[in-house]
Amino acid sequence: MIALSVNLNKIALIRNSREGNFPDVVAHGRICLDAGAQGLTVHPRPDQRHIRPGDVRALAELCSGHAGIEFNVEGNPFAEALNDYPGLMSLVLETQPEQCTLVPDSNDQLTSDHGFDLKRDGARLEPLIAKLKDAGIRVSLFMDPDLEQIGLASEVGADRIELYTGPYAEAVARQSAELESIFAAHCAAAEHARQLGLGVNAGHDLNLINLPRYRTLPGLQEVSIGHALTVDALNMGLDNAVNAYLNCLSGN
Repeated sequence: MIALSVNLNKIALIRNSREGNFPDVVAHGRICLDAGAQGLTVHPRPDQRHIRPGDVRALAELCSGHAGIEFNVEGNPFAEALNDYPGLMSLVLETQPEQCTLVPDSNDQLTSDHGFDLKRDGARLEPLIAKLKDAGIRVSLFMDPDLEQIGLASEVGADRIELYTGPYAEAVARQSAELESIFAAHCAAAEHARQLGLGVNAGHDLNLINLPRYRTLPGLQEVSIGHALTVDALNMGLDNAVNAYLNCLSGN
């Protein structure tokens, strides 16, 4: 079964447009879990444009009270402390999520849009990955479907990769002639990762239109979905949206 981890960043973004705590990120996380989601994902950034450190702490506590639920914290491992943002590594080691997905974001980047270049960053990442794993946290690296780079992900000690699906989603939306080659590259990347003993996750711009095909990716274990699921929730309600994605992942 492919696990659905609901990314709550957009709920936090709406909250942050006003004073107060409405909508309540933790309450919406609870709705997702009650609807059957297998996990929750957050991507705290130093500018705190959406998820804040306090959210990470509260959601870690929420997930710890649900048996079998995984909490996934994403972010730039090189992001240092800024104001009351303690830095990604410190926040992750404090909150002890089941999984940490390391992403090569710059602090001012709008959204994640590329995987790691491990020829450049591998040596810096390796001791950070080891520190997370020593704390019992599974480590996933955000990666493009590049076989050489995925080989390097194994060498630096990652447990899983998360394939960046933005170009695949765009190709589906545009009905691009490149769709077949893009999907074939993702399939090859997933197979290569499995041969190396790496687990396979995926995320970015996946939705109810492009997910039915992507769920057939060999060995896919988990998808992280936030933006599209939040938009769908405006039309059908959050619990119904979670159920729609769960049904899509199961082939119903």
